[in-house]
Parts: sequence; structure tokens; C-alpha cells
Amino acid sequence: MKRWTGIVVPLMIMAGWEVAAILISNPFILPRLGTIVEVLMRPADDLLGTGSLLYNAWRSVQRVGLGFLVAALIGIPCGIAMGRYRWLNQLMDTTLQALRPIPPLAWVPLALAWFRIGLTSIVFIIFIGAFFPILINTIDGVKSVKKTWMEVALTLGTSEFRLLTKVILPGAAPIVWTGLRLGFGIAWMTVVAAEMLPGTISGLGYLIMYAYNFGQVNVIIAGMVVIGLIGIAIDLIFKQGEKVWFGWRSLER
Repeated sequence: MKRWTGIVVPLMIMAGWEVAAILISNPFILPRLGTIVEVLMRPADDLLGTGSLLYNAWRSVQRVGLGFLVAALIGIPCGIAMGRYRWLNQLMDTTLQALRPIPPLAWVPLALAWFRIGLTSIVFIIFIGAFFPILINTIDGVKSVKKTWMEVALTLGTSEFRLLTKVILPGAAPIVWTGLRLGFGIAWMTVVAAEMLPGTISGLGYLIMYAYNFGQVNVIIAGMVVIGLIGIAIDLIFKQGEKVWFGWRSLER
């Protein structure tokens, strides 16, 4: 029974949507579910000359993957250093707290000025979205490592490198993983807006904006559904990874 409870609300939303669409009777405001399903059932068909749903979804995943990878490669080492060395954290914290609340889209004009139109500016916006959750969670993860573990290791004469790789990183890993999960979620939300930048010719964000220009609301909704489904799939992967690698955390609670 529990397995099916998660679909109750979506079914209710779909039923309410269909009733509202029938009452409004205007596909440019609220299309019938059948027209949306028709688009979703043909993911390989070309849509409005922009490519298929599958093609645009794959382009979006590629961009998010690249921006997320760059954010992780920079955010995790910086977070480890700031969490490990108090003086570095004190030096950087004010700057971090000032930059962190700035929405990724606020960086769009600078991205276009610095990197021009193209992949680099899109990846930069995605990077901004993913970087701060990864960095902050890594800092918190390093700080959460029990001091007694480090004191025992230092007493036994371990080196700084072994302390980092054998004590700090394993102890901080669950919270770092949470940061990666949050970072990817924000990156996935950001890519849609990033793909609406001038010069973009593919991706789910581009498809949605292009469909809007032609009044194809069913294509817009189909694109949004695909975004949600991919987001669910990626989050399930992170959850499964957490169960496999950090299942021991439940024993501590």
C-alpha cells in the first residue's frame, strides 16, 4: 500500500487539471492532458524544428553534468580547506556569505560579458547554482568530524595527508554527499533558465521558450514533465548511493 501512496497527489492534480481544461476550453491557457501525453509518447519526434524531447533532454543533462562536475571539483577541495583550517574559514566566510544569496540568474549579464554567447556562459550559470551548496555542506561536513578521532590519529603520529584521507574525508563524506545532492538539484533547476540565454539552440529550456513563442502550451508542459522526471531519477540515484555507502549513519541515530 505504501508503494502507491506517492502517486495519489499526482493523480488528483491530473484529474483537477483535466476538469479545469474542459471547463476553460482554451488550449492556449490550459491544454487537455491527452495533447500533452501525445507529445510525451513520441519522445523521438522532432518538435517545432528544435529536435526531439530526447535530444533536448540529453543536451540539458550534458550541460548540467559539466557545470556540476566543475562545481564539485572546486567546491569540495575549497570546503575541505575552509572546514579544516579556521583561519582560512574566517578569511573567506564574509565573502562567501555575501555571494551565496545572489541568485544564479543575477550572474547572467556578467556571464554574457565575460564568456560571450555559448556553452561556457551556460556552464558558468549552472556552476554558480551548484557551487555554494556543495561548498557549504563540505565545510559543515569537515567541521562535524569528531575531534576525538583526529586527536587519536594525531597522537598515533599520523601525517596531515593520512589524517585527511583516513579520518576527515570518510567522516565528512555523508554530509558532502548531501551537498552534492542539493547542488545537482539546484543545477538542474538552473539549466532551464540558462538555456533561455541568447544564442542557445537546444535543451529543454530552449524548447520551452521556443514553444511559448508559438503558443504550444502542450509542448511547454511536456518539457516541464520531462524536467521533473529526470530530476526524480537523479535524486533517486543520490538516495540509493546514500543507502549503499552511508547506511551506517542510521545505526548512529
